[in-house]
Amino acid sequence: MRIGIHGKDFQNKSPRFVLKILSALQEHKIETWVSDKFLKQVKTPHINDFKLKIFDHSVNLRNLDFFLSLGGDGTLLESVTYIGKTEIPILGINTGRLGFLAINSREDSEAAIQALVKGNYTINTRSLLKLISSPVLFGKLNFALNDFTIIKKDTSAMITVHVFVDGQLLNSYWADGVIVSTPTGSTGYSLSCGGPLVYPESESFIITPVSPHNLGTRPIVLSDKSEITFQIEGRSKKYIVSLDSRFETIDESVKIKIKKERFHVKLIQLHGQHYFKTLRQKLNWGLDIRN
Repeated sequence: MRIGIHGKDFQNKSPRFVLKILSALQEHKIETWVSDKFLKQVKTPHINDFKLKIFDHSVNLRNLDFFLSLGGDGTLLESVTYIGKTEIPILGINTGRLGFLAINSREDSEAAIQALVKGNYTINTRSLLKLISSPVLFGKLNFALNDFTIIKKDTSAMITVHVFVDGQLLNSYWADGVIVSTPTGSTGYSLSCGGPLVYPESESFIITPVSPHNLGTRPIVLSDKSEITFQIEGRSKKYIVSLDSRFETIDESVKIKIKKERFHVKLIQLHGQHYFKTLRQKLNWGLDIRN
C-alpha cells in the first residue's frame, strides 16, 4: 500500500503528532510519500528515521492508494491540487479548528489509519468547478472543490459583476464581489455571505453576492450543467479572482467562464460518519436548551 501526505501550519506540539502518524504507517509497512512543503515544516530530526519519498506538483501520484491531509479544510483544499485528475481518495485529519472536510480528529488518527488498512470506509464523491479563461489563469490548477470568487481589489468603491448563465443575463450585481460555489463549498465563504447549505450530491452551483448594494439580491442555486460567464466593471480596473485559496489579479479584459470539472474529489468517510452529523457537530445544531 502507498499513501501520500500533505500538511502545513504545524504548531509546537505537532511534531509528536506527525511522528505518531508516520510510525503507524511504518508499522503497517506502508510506503509513504510526503509533499516538499510538508517536509519543510516538520521541525524534528527524527523525521529522517523514516524512508520517505518526496513529491511536488510536478510528480504524478497516480500510483498512490490513499492521501492523508493533516491540517484544516484549507490544507485539504491544497491537497486536492496535488491529486488533481488522479482521484486518489483523501482522508482529512483535522489539526485546525472548524473542519467541514477534515472531520477526523488527531486523537482518532491511528484508528483512522487502521480503518484504511482494513477497508472499513466508504467513498464520498464531490464535484469540482473549472475555470476557463483568456488569457489562461492558474495554469493547470484551474479547478476548485469549494468556490470561485470575483472580489474588488481596492477597499473603496464596489464593483459591478454582470453574470450570464448559458448566455442569458442572470443579474448585474452591485457588490464587493460574487461567489460561485459547489455544494461542498456551500459551507465555506458562501455560507458566511448568507448562502444556503446545499447537500453535496445536489449537482448544483450556488451564486452568492458579497455585500450587495441592493438588499433584494439573494443567492441562487443553479444546475451544475450550466456555464456561467462574467463581465466586470468598476472604478479600480483591477480585480481579484480566486479558486479556493489561490488567487490572481485581473482587469476587465479577461474573459472568464465557469463550468463543471470532468473529474471528482473522493473523500474517505469512515463508518459512523455522515454529512448531516458533521453539520450538527460543526454548527452546534440541537444545542439549544429548548431542544
